[in-house]
Amino acid sequence: MEFWRDRPVFVTGHTGFKGGWLTALLNRLGAETTGYALAPEPGPSLFASARIGELGASIIADIRDAGRLSAAVQAAQPQVIFHLAAQALVRRARNDPDETFETNVMGTVRLLEAVRRTPSVKVVVVITSDKVYDNQEWPWAYRETDVLGGKEPYGASKAACEIVVQSYRHAYFYDDDAPRVATGRAGNVIGGGDWSQDRLVPDAMRAFVAGSPLVIRNPSAVRPWQHVLEPLVGYLRLAEALAVGQPLPPDGAFNFGPQADDARDVAWISDQLVARWGAGAAWTQDPGSQPYEARLLEVDSARARAVLDWAPKWRLDQGLDRTVGWYKAVADGADPRDVTLQQIEDHLNG
Repeated sequence: MEFWRDRPVFVTGHTGFKGGWLTALLNRLGAETTGYALAPEPGPSLFASARIGELGASIIADIRDAGRLSAAVQAAQPQVIFHLAAQALVRRARNDPDETFETNVMGTVRLLEAVRRTPSVKVVVVITSDKVYDNQEWPWAYRETDVLGGKEPYGASKAACEIVVQSYRHAYFYDDDAPRVATGRAGNVIGGGDWSQDRLVPDAMRAFVAGSPLVIRNPSAVRPWQHVLEPLVGYLRLAEALAVGQPLPPDGAFNFGPQADDARDVAWISDQLVARWGAGAAWTQDPGSQPYEARLLEVDSARARAVLDWAPKWRLDQGLDRTVGWYKAVADGADPRDVTLQQIEDHLNG
């Protein structure tokens, strides 16, 4: 907590689900945050309901706007940057690959160019995805040294983002005085306040509130599910390690995933959501043809455990309890900010 108190931090993507939770967490730790992102999509959002924009400076602008972004970073004079701004939906990426590659790849380039012009920056943590790997559908977890790839536009854009970061680390950020840059690859995150389309938990919560069944695409797909606070704490640990000069692996990449037996298929997760919501909740499978999605995906977080002394605090059942509990509390009239901050407090002190 002492590390973050009064430290200037720049968060791209603070209007999104993970970015909103990260901004709230940093605020709790005493950091001075500046957020930079597009306005949230129409409809409910954590940013609006929990009033995330009141927790620090908030700039509504496009990560692809190089001039605006560079001016914002220079004005904020941050010491640490967390880069989460992205087009993060797999189906939307398939429908609009141009937007996805422009945002995820060139948006990262423009951020790193802004970093080059801002001497105050000492640490940059770029958030990518567990989908950066060349998925071979094998039954063991991917490690940071495995081959990058992408069989669909979203995964390919995030793998390309990793290569961009590597190139900047070697071409520009190699001196002792240069910013230290690393990447974080998280598994599937769940938590309150996610209202994105085509994601399992938000789709379930919308359906259950409306009294309709959840419709799922691929019930047998296995993913590394975890509560959103788990990887966020990992990102903080990574930033702290970079700031104090701790030696890190040459590629600077870290997986942040759950324990191995918390990787579950979509049908199992859907059953758990139905059971926790209670009366009226149900799920069914979409009978239509579906675009390509990896069937099996797990990540190995041994590097984060060994190097950063990081491990998930909440098991999947606890994360599911808090996720459904968030939505039920808000549906019953609770203040979303209060529920969010209480869960952060529980995680920090649990």
